[in-house]
Amino acid sequence: MTIRVVWGTGTAPTEMAAYDAALADAGVHNYNLVAVSSVIPADADVEAVGTAPDLGPVGNRLTVVEARTDAAGPRHVSAALGWAESEDGPGLFYEAADETDADDVEARVRAGIDAGMDLRDWTFDEPTVRSATAEADAGEYAAAVVLAAYGDSEPIL
Repeated sequence: MTIRVVWGTGTAPTEMAAYDAALADAGVHNYNLVAVSSVIPADADVEAVGTAPDLGPVGNRLTVVEARTDAAGPRHVSAALGWAESEDGPGLFYEAADETDADDVEARVRAGIDAGMDLRDWTFDEPTVRSATAEADAGEYAAAVVLAAYGDSEPIL
């Protein structure tokens, strides 16, 4: 299975519309997202792709780990997702998002993933982090997302 890391930003007149725009920028706006915690299965390959390819029919369920934030302007928002894989296969994702600068969000992801690696008896590769930052003017909302999409989508019904 391939886990694709995607990211996007958006602005719009409402909070939900800005989130939808950020998901569209990442290529995952036409799926029903199902959030899971942060463990990478041993047989998965993680690829940072930016924008998701076609992952199946519209309306399908897509399993994700998601870093998400949004806020009314004038303000900027940042989301980041980090991951580390072990030499034996399994790995970890850690996410953070806030109405703060990208450096702070990335530092929190790195601190979290370091703590998660310390909890496990695995030998890890160096962590990788991807982030997204959006800025909203007064009267609009901004959203930023970074997601790890697990494989292709699956029928929801």
